[in-house]
Amino acid sequence: MPGLLLKELPNELYRKLKARAAANRRSLSSEAVAILETALHNRSGPPTLAEIHHLRARGRRLLRQSIIDRARR
Repeated sequence: MPGLLLKELPNELYRKLKARAAANRRSLSSEAVAILETALHNRSGPPTLAEIHHLRARGRRLLRQSIIDRARR
């Protein structure tokens, strides 16, 4: 399995990660993986190009570029 090394992690972020790991009874590494899995599977950021294409093709109304631009702001 691939590994990941985090360098120069801010102390405050490290403390928060350590506290969250302890609260969830996980190692620091396991907690970081859980956070990454959640962040990457439950995205709440801007839509991907594939999502935009899907919305354009199957939306209830025409998805114009101006609507996409407003959503990005």
